Amino acid sequence: MKTVKMPETPKYPDRPITMIVPFSAGSGPDLIARLLERSIQQQLGQPIVIVNKPGGAGTLGFNELVGANPDGYTIGISSVELILNPLYGSSKYNYLTALEPLAQATSSTSVLVIQANQPWQDAKAIIEYGKLNPGKLKFGHQGIGSFSHIVGETFSLFTESELEQVPFRGGGETVAALLGGHIQIAFVSPAMAKEHIKNGTLRALAVSDIKRLNDPVFAQVPTFKEQGLDIVFNSWFGVASPKELPPEIKNKLAESLKNIMATPSFQKSIEDMGYQVDYSGPKEAAKKWQDDSQKLTKTVKDTGILELIKSQKQ
Repeated sequence: MKTVKMPETPKYPDRPITMIVPFSAGSGPDLIARLLERSIQQQLGQPIVIVNKPGGAGTLGFNELVGANPDGYTIGISSVELILNPLYGSSKYNYLTALEPLAQATSSTSVLVIQANQPWQDAKAIIEYGKLNPGKLKFGHQGIGSFSHIVGETFSLFTESELEQVPFRGGGETVAALLGGHIQIAFVSPAMAKEHIKNGTLRALAVSDIKRLNDPVFAQVPTFKEQGLDIVFNSWFGVASPKELPPEIKNKLAESLKNIMATPSFQKSIEDMGYQVDYSGPKEAAKKWQDDSQKLTKTVKDTGILELIKSQKQ
């Protein structure tokens, strides 16, 4: 009797892997994807092909990732927007249940900055001024419902003076408006503020992370928490996949990403970009998604951001 030889299962991966970046070329998430691109072939034996799908604050790219086959040949850059967009009703899917994390790579805080010639020396001084001078302070951020808008509106609650929010299209525009005196306060990433702090035109008063930043430029800047304000938010970037990847493929991808993110060259490049290295594996990253979802759901309601977004859609 002849023995029938079964065809061998192809070894994963046996062809290039597509990485969807839900943001434009040259953006922070795109640069992170290109860092991974340099090293992934050494780990997996196959290259990755980066495909930028910007639009809808990440929704176009996230939607494409959700719809991809869960075979390990399509992965994507993840960001806090995959939590925010469903809260605002601006996404086709609930990404928390339609996607799953393979790794978190970085975190980034928001920095409260003012012109260096302003008298305020800490966040509490601004709060006191806001209470005594209602309606006189404007704060800038990077778009309605953005991470910096959430931090700014949470800070506004503490002033009890309804700071006027002014949205811009990015951190560069926000900083320019602050330097021009069109706004008095801005919430931006450390990367956007760093050079202006070094040259003495801006002063940082607080960071929204749980601890101070390692960067020497920001090492002396206290957290909001240190100043008695319960404002702790950080945004992050990582890598995600469609739900229901086969366990062996998921584990192989996760292990490869872990190895890359542990290298000194990757970590230095991340820090040079103005981010904090903040690796976590699939289980820890999934818990982060859930914790952030609960916290942000409450925050966007309490700050009135959700109602603002709804009113703009009517």
